Amino acid sequence: MTAQLCVALDGSDRNWILATAQQLRSHTDWIKIGLEAFTAHGPDLVREVCSLGPSVFLDLKLHDIPNTTARAAANCARLGAHMINVHAGGGRSMMEAAVAAVREVDSTRQTKVIAVTVLTSLDGAALTEMGIDHTSDSLVVRWAQMAQRCGIDGVVASAREAANIRRICGPDFLIVTPGIRPSWAAGDDQRRIVTPADAVSSGSDILVIGRPITTADDPQAAADDILAEMRP
Repeated sequence: MTAQLCVALDGSDRNWILATAQQLRSHTDWIKIGLEAFTAHGPDLVREVCSLGPSVFLDLKLHDIPNTTARAAANCARLGAHMINVHAGGGRSMMEAAVAAVREVDSTRQTKVIAVTVLTSLDGAALTEMGIDHTSDSLVVRWAQMAQRCGIDGVVASAREAANIRRICGPDFLIVTPGIRPSWAAGDDQRRIVTPADAVSSGSDILVIGRPITTADDPQAAADDILAEMRP
């Protein structure tokens, strides 16, 4: 697939979220609504953003026992979200339950279920402190393989691991990549970061970018510049 842009609208201000989604609706393929926005404004906000046109990635990173995760995943699909995610760390039973529940709501498979592998804010030192005796690269690939066996459509992963995931999981497995920063933007709190062009060349399908676009003087121009870098 041609690489796609997803703008992350991470915030609690409902008016800002809706105004920015409206402003960028023709300059992006996806809009991401995350945990902060969802806990502030709930399902109605998701429905409103879905009505604007771009596909919606509802980024709640579900992680609970299988039955609870399955019911929550089904609810997300009913809101109209085109992509939702669960934590791969929840294990096989949880991921399989989530996929089955979403397929029951949407048998067309248009609602994608992806798995979060290793958060891009975690580096090797953080994983060691957590008692995880793997490098981020090896853990991401291992969890991506497990997710694929569970029927998951793809993973959230750093572009630094994308090439290995693509090689092992094949061309149809979605790779959704946050932690993207164009060369003219600050790194903020993301540690494992790459540029949009690097991410695409590594095999990422959907690039999730927030502050370099949403805090720019001209968000539309910033989005267009990034799309141009993604699609030379």
